[in-house]
Amino acid sequence: MEVLPHRPPFLFVDKILELTETRVVGLKNVTMNEPFFEGHFPGAPVMPGVLIVEAMAQAGGILALSKVPDPENYLTYFLKINNVKFKKQVNPGDTLIFDLSLDEPIRRGICTMTGKAYVNGVLVTEAELMAQIVKTKNI
Repeated sequence: MEVLPHRPPFLFVDKILELTETRVVGLKNVTMNEPFFEGHFPGAPVMPGVLIVEAMAQAGGILALSKVPDPENYLTYFLKINNVKFKKQVNPGDTLIFDLSLDEPIRRGICTMTGKAYVNGVLVTEAELMAQIVKTKNI
């Protein structure tokens, strides 16, 4: 929460397990208490794929914002999402592990990453993400 501006109920990263110059590994515990499970789907809860991609992007945002000296003065915005594949459902009780790597160095605030999400070591979602790092506050 020190780096990302997101707050519950729209914060989807519980913990960062690894952060290097080019890679981030994050974790999200998926619980039945998530507000989206009330309607998606009653009696057969499944985490919406778009929220899995959002969670992956939030983990990627931590990597992107780790490149600026004052991350609290920046936001990251999606520019493009390519080649998204949903391979398995994510359900309450699952622990999502996100693994994102920079595809190339960040240039002019443009960040491209390849991301994968796993549950119990099994690939559940993958995507190519592009975002822009934007300064929001002048200090």
